[in-house]
Amino acid sequence: MNSLAALTIEATDPASAATFLTSAFGLDPEQIRVRAAEAPSDGFRGFTLSLTAAQPADVDRLFEAALAAGATALKPAGKSFWGYGGVVRAPDGTIWKLASSAKKNTGPATGAIDDVVLLLGVEDVKASKQFYVEQGLAVAKSFGGKYVEFTAAPGTVKLALYKRSALAKDAGVPADGSGSHRVVLGGTGGPFTDPDGFAWETASLTAAP
Repeated sequence: MNSLAALTIEATDPASAATFLTSAFGLDPEQIRVRAAEAPSDGFRGFTLSLTAAQPADVDRLFEAALAAGATALKPAGKSFWGYGGVVRAPDGTIWKLASSAKKNTGPATGAIDDVVLLLGVEDVKASKQFYVEQGLAVAKSFGGKYVEFTAAPGTVKLALYKRSALAKDAGVPADGSGSHRVVLGGTGGPFTDPDGFAWETASLTAAP
């Protein structure tokens, strides 16, 4: 079975991008790697990364830490019908959604992150789901042509598919974009490129340079 084993963000200033991940979110460098960007990118890159936490206080803590580390707010943290959350753009351009399904706090903020989720914005969710199944990924959740989530090993980044226009709207940005996605997925199978141009490479056991 194939699965997402590594994730690499490409940035024009990889050192600063890596520092942001550590200072803002405390992420392990092996969980999300950073390397130098080799191709231009403009507008929406077609993906977002989500950090889920147990309660609003943890979301607020992550949100404030991101801003202190140089991120800009795209959507302020607040309640919605699905829970509580906000969206920021990192200095390297990556969009992060910080969210909790809870609307009320049950204790003080711990800063703990429950899950890291990579959402790929695709033109046809059903077609992309079938493509990934053919590549050996196992479906964990599926809601018709709206959302698909694949099985992930404990402690790894979860992979999900979402309609590109809906993902951009959720992030608070225009859906238009061109050039590199500035993200590369590392799988346990061979390299390939999906129908929306997201590149996969064979995951290595060491951090990307």
